[in-house]
Amino acid sequence: MTSDLERLFEFLRFPSVSTDSTCSGDVRACAEWLVTTAEGFGFDAALHDTPGHPVVIARNAHRAGRRHVLIYGHYDVQPVDPLGLWDSPPFEPEIRDGRVWARGCADNKGQMLAHLLGAGKLLAETGDLPVNLTFLFEGEEEIGSPNLAPFLEAHRDELACDVIAVSDTGMVAPGVPTMDYGLRGITCCEVILRGPERDLHSGLFGGAVMNPATAVGRLIASLHDADGRVQVPGFYDEVRELEVWEREMWAQVPGVTVEDFQSLTGVPGLFGEQGFSPAEQTWARPTAEVNGVGGGYQGEGSKTVIPAEAMVKLSFRLVPDQDPKDIMAKVKAHLEASCPPGVRIEVVPGHDGKPYLMDPHSGDGKAAQEALRTAFGRDAVLIRSGGSIPIVQDFREILGADTLLLGLALSDAQVHSPNENFPVENFEAGIRLNRALLEKLAEA
Repeated sequence: MTSDLERLFEFLRFPSVSTDSTCSGDVRACAEWLVTTAEGFGFDAALHDTPGHPVVIARNAHRAGRRHVLIYGHYDVQPVDPLGLWDSPPFEPEIRDGRVWARGCADNKGQMLAHLLGAGKLLAETGDLPVNLTFLFEGEEEIGSPNLAPFLEAHRDELACDVIAVSDTGMVAPGVPTMDYGLRGITCCEVILRGPERDLHSGLFGGAVMNPATAVGRLIASLHDADGRVQVPGFYDEVRELEVWEREMWAQVPGVTVEDFQSLTGVPGLFGEQGFSPAEQTWARPTAEVNGVGGGYQGEGSKTVIPAEAMVKLSFRLVPDQDPKDIMAKVKAHLEASCPPGVRIEVVPGHDGKPYLMDPHSGDGKAAQEALRTAFGRDAVLIRSGGSIPIVQDFREILGADTLLLGLALSDAQVHSPNENFPVENFEAGIRLNRALLEKLAEA
């Protein structure tokens, strides 16, 4: 009989990198493996083609009068670059120091497979489940889920459910069960500044023309004041303030002190919006971040030019009740108004997603916390996540259900980076969590 870890290793060996077209065959093979694995546990499973990568749906026999629970996960993974920084081959999983090391082990294959294994074992042992269960696995989360919302619209009736569960977030500390009841939204853009028609000699023309790279620096500097507050007019108009109980609760959460953040990141000191703790800054306050800057000569040594153009990539994490379209309009207006003379500006909007917030004290929220307590043997902590999973708000708007975010990864999982890792004990806890979750949600 195949062990749980052997199944996980099979899953992890697929280089299912959704953004790389050369991996399209591997992405599809990974989806087909999920269908076969789900069928092996007794689920009715099928692969659904989309304009991009496939969606996999698996379900038990649905019966009238039971609650319908949908569990979501994604089987696509991030690219592995830079490959030279991995301590072991990214698609040849191995266990070291009680952790699985491989691309996708934490984000999201290990977490989603734990749910499938937990439900599959319960179904095999008892012949039934306490709920009508549907698994929805997609292969495009790492590229923004461009085809999932249309898929939900097209299958709205069959996917309509009472509640959704997702394990694609993290735990605040080892052994501390964690429930996220909120996610930040996001909106992104690329800003291009164009000056002269071609690169210019910096001696012959320097001092007489605006340097686009200098102009980019000035634009970046316009985004924040000295205390880290975003200076885009109207940026904070719709921000929902933290509740008193949230600030009091988060002050007791382990693993999120100033010292913890410094240790985890390796920075000499923290910087952020004044008046808020690191947890509050990352979980419940909006941000403006520079993701990349380019322009001019990048090679070895000197080349004394004034570049013809320069660029910066920006992302803005948003909180309830900010709207991505509204914020991008305000950002664009601010950048155009702040643009130095002598260059032309182009603002190209990128992907976006709405923030998400649910009531953790609802019946389903309490059921999820009880399941976490059963799986880990201690009370769960309640947090919001600083990251973004835009499809979660789409679930609410299209399927009419809240999402329970029950993360199993640790803060040092190094997702999206070399040496991604996932504790074996968290994988095993995830299997226990699924069994308890289905039982608790059936009664909620």
